[in-house]
Amino acid sequence: MKKKLQVLSISLALASATSILHAEGNINAGKQKSASCTGCHGDDGNSMVATFPKLAQQHSSYLVKQLQAFKDGTRNNPMMSAIAMTLSDEDMTDVSAYYATQKISENTLPVLESADEDEKPAADKPTDKKDTIQAIIAQGSDLYRNGDLKSEVSACIACHGPFGEGNKPASFPALKSQHADYLIKALTDFKSGSRSNNPENIMHMIAKKMTDAEIKAVSYRISMMK
Repeated sequence: MKKKLQVLSISLALASATSILHAEGNINAGKQKSASCTGCHGDDGNSMVATFPKLAQQHSSYLVKQLQAFKDGTRNNPMMSAIAMTLSDEDMTDVSAYYATQKISENTLPVLESADEDEKPAADKPTDKKDTIQAIIAQGSDLYRNGDLKSEVSACIACHGPFGEGNKPASFPALKSQHADYLIKALTDFKSGSRSNNPENIMHMIAKKMTDAEIKAVSYRISMMK
C-alpha cells in the first residue's frame, strides 16, 4: 500500500504541472533535415552504438525540448550543442516529428561482462549467466514499478508509464527499448548532477538515491520493454 501511495503522490504532483505542447512538424521536411543526425542516431533514429540514444518513436515534444536545451546551454554536449545551434525552431519541430513516426527497434538480451557479475554463485554451483541477467532484470522490474520505499527511490512508472511509453503532453520521454548503456549513462549523469535539465530537477533527486547496481538493473529492464 505504501508503494502504491508513493506512485500516486508523484502522479498527482505531475498532473498539476503545466503541460508542454509543441506545434506539429513537417515529417517529410524533418526526414531531409535529419541527414546530419544519421551518423550517430541511424537513418531511422535507431542508433547502432549503444551509447548513442535511439530517437525513433520518441515523443516530438521531448525531442524539441532537448534540442532547445542543447542550443541554449542548459544541457551540455559539445557535439549536440554545435548541431543544435544551427537549427531553427522550425527545424527542431520538423526533425522531431520525423523521428516520432519511426518505429524503435528491439534489443537483444544484455550480456554481462565478467566484471559485472556481482552476485557470483557458490563454488559448488555452475555459473548460469542467463539466470543472473534475468535476476537483475527482475530487480529492475520491481524498481521500475514499485520504487524502493526504504531508500525513497520513486517508481519510474509514475512518469514513464507502465510500458515505458512516457507522457507526450508533459514531455516525459518514452524509455522502452532504449539502449541499456545509454540509460545507465543518463541516470549516472542525473545522479552526479552533470545533467539537470528536467522539471524541478526530479531525475537528480531520484537518481542520487540509487546505487550503481539499481541503475544497471532498471536500465536493463527498460531496454527489454517493447
